[in-house]
Amino acid sequence: METLSRSEGIVYAFDKNHKPIKTISSGTTIRIETFDCFQNQITSEKDKIEQLAWDQTNPATGPIYIKEAMPGDILKIKINKIEVGSQGVMMTLPNEGTLGHRFTESTIKILPIKEDHVLLNDIKLSINKMIGVIGVAPKEEAINCGTPGPHGGNMDNKMITEGAILYLPVFVEGALFGLGDLHAAMGDGEIGVTGVEVEGTATVTLEVLKGESIEQPLLENEDVFTQIASAETLDEASRLATELMANRIVQKTGRSLAEVTMLLSAAGQIEICQIVDPLMTVRFVLSKSILTQLNTKLI
Repeated sequence: METLSRSEGIVYAFDKNHKPIKTISSGTTIRIETFDCFQNQITSEKDKIEQLAWDQTNPATGPIYIKEAMPGDILKIKINKIEVGSQGVMMTLPNEGTLGHRFTESTIKILPIKEDHVLLNDIKLSINKMIGVIGVAPKEEAINCGTPGPHGGNMDNKMITEGAILYLPVFVEGALFGLGDLHAAMGDGEIGVTGVEVEGTATVTLEVLKGESIEQPLLENEDVFTQIASAETLDEASRLATELMANRIVQKTGRSLAEVTMLLSAAGQIEICQIVDPLMTVRFVLSKSILTQLNTKLI
């Protein structure tokens, strides 16, 4: 198995002009080490927010060049394992997040992680390991690692966890893949701007799929298939995710848009991933049992 240390290279944006720090073949499994979203700058609750280098946040380890990847392909990312450190960081900030207007000063909290639980004072939270930033280089200008989009990026989707398979469109030769911003726990919405931010490692298998393309990220796990979409508002993201899911089912099954619309209205779910980044992110979720009845796979 290949390995990639965070000391070998990190980026703060997904960019077609970045030089890769690792070259692999399609089908390679690689263990990737990451910083937390603050690049491990916070070590104590006494640290000052004002002293942080904010241009060094949300680093992604990479980029990784996949030899076979070409524009128009799909990059299949199987999330095999996520390992997190022994403590995480959370904070609240004035004017940040959905409750930021109620804070006049910032607060930092260090949360120990023990026996599959995160300790928030006297409250034990079940661990929910996931990857916040994961993506490829976009076709045009660079996109900072704090922003989601068709390339992936900071989707903060808690379904990007062990056992899931994420599909990303490839825009440039080699894909230029990277990931970071692990969380030990995070709720849908990430309403306070931070989940339990943590350093760690993610072991993924990267495979290039030829002969098919997608516009926005897709994800599947054992139970569901989801269409992810990001836009300036939740309304726009929800419409985009729904339309892309409907289009794909129509294309794959040949069924009418009217029938597919009824199906998605009766059995589909629109769920929020995050509402605190420069773009909002949602997922449209459909049970695989429905796809079995349709006798189809979406990818």
